[in-house]
Amino acid sequence: MTVDVERFQTMLLEERQRVVDAIGYLHAENPGTIEDETGDLPADNHLGDTATVTVDREIDYTLEENSEAVLVAIDGALARIGDGTYGICRNCGRPISEERLEAIPWTTLCIDCKRKESR
Repeated sequence: MTVDVERFQTMLLEERQRVVDAIGYLHAENPGTIEDETGDLPADNHLGDTATVTVDREIDYTLEENSEAVLVAIDGALARIGDGTYGICRNCGRPISEERLEAIPWTTLCIDCKRKESR
């Protein structure tokens, strides 16, 4: 089985740009501190509003962490394309199915090894 590396490289580069844009958006949405967002509020509203802002920030930080992890995985996949190992399971050395690469183009494991790892 031969993987269409150019097609997957294009997919990965497009997804990489989407993730970079999403991280940039999160940074633009949260430029200051929580105190910057809640500092001008009346004291009686301050506690509830601070809690809301805190929860929103935590969600954004989690999204950013996940996005950064995907970015690292995409960069790893692009490096594997460069060194000729893309589409090869890092665990068993067998080819990763094209269907799996379609679903998760930055994956490093074939479906069988992923199932074993998940147990």
